[in-house]
Amino acid sequence: MIITPVDFTSPTAAKDFAESLHNTGFGVLTNHPLSQQLLNTVYEEWYGFFQSEAKHAYAYDPQKYDGYFSPAVSETAKGNTKRDLKEFYHIYPWGRYPTEVSAAARQYYEEGAALAATLLQWVEQYTPAEVQEKYSMPLSQMIQGSEQTLLRVLHYPPLRGDEEPGAVRAAAHGDINLLTILPAATTAGLQVVGKDGEWHDVPCDFGMLIVNIGDMLQEASAGYYPSTIHRVLNPTGEEAKKSRVSLPLFLHPRPDVVLSERHTAGSYLTERLQELHSKV
Repeated sequence: MIITPVDFTSPTAAKDFAESLHNTGFGVLTNHPLSQQLLNTVYEEWYGFFQSEAKHAYAYDPQKYDGYFSPAVSETAKGNTKRDLKEFYHIYPWGRYPTEVSAAARQYYEEGAALAATLLQWVEQYTPAEVQEKYSMPLSQMIQGSEQTLLRVLHYPPLRGDEEPGAVRAAAHGDINLLTILPAATTAGLQVVGKDGEWHDVPCDFGMLIVNIGDMLQEASAGYYPSTIHRVLNPTGEEAKKSRVSLPLFLHPRPDVVLSERHTAGSYLTERLQELHSKV
C-alpha cells in the first residue's frame, strides 16, 4: 500500500484527501497550517509534566473522562486483555487543565479542532450522493455545538524490560470518533492496516499530519469511509529507552446526532468507553 501525501495548499487537496480516506482509511497532509513551533512547545512542556508528581493531582473523572489517566488505568483495546503501556491526559475546553504548563495545548486544541472541521467539510464535499443520503444530517452539522472533541496528550514511557508479556504501547484498535488528526509524534512506531490486510508504517516526518477515520464516520457512511485499525509498536534497542509523546485530536459529534439505525453518537461513545475502561 502506497500512501501519497496530500499538499494541503493544492487546488485538488480536498478531492485527493477524501479519495485517500476512502481508499486507505487515512490520509497524510503536508503544508498544513498547524504550527510546528507550537507543537514543539506542547511536546516539551507535557513531557516535563509527565515526569512530575503534579500529574497525580488531576486524576481522571470517571464520569467526565477529563484529566490524567495513569498506566494503571490505561486503556485495554477492544479484543485485548493487556493494558496499553501509556499514560495520558484528556483536554476538553470545559475540563480541568494543569497550572504547571502554559496555554499552548489549549491553543493547539483550538487550531486543531478548526482544521479537523475543515477536513470534515472536505469529506462531506466529496462523499458520493448515494452515501450522503445515509447521513442523518450533513457531516459539518454533526459537530456544531459539540463539547466532546478531545485532545489527548499521550506519553509512552521508556521500556524497562519488566513489562507484562504481550503488553504493547498501543494494541491494535480503531478510534471511536469521526476523524482523528495526529501530527508526527516525537518518535516512530505507528502502523496501520491497509486494505491488503498488512501492517504498514505511517510516515512520521515532522511537518506531516496523519488523519484517520473513526468508527462513527464508518457507521454514518455505512462503511464507505473505513475506520482505520492502527497500533503503536514497542521499540527495540536504544529507541526503547526513549519516551514517545503524541497529540491525537479526536473530532466528535454531539451526543444526540443519529449515526445509523443502531446508534446515536452518545450511545456509541458510551458503549465504546465501557469496553475501553472495563478494567478500571
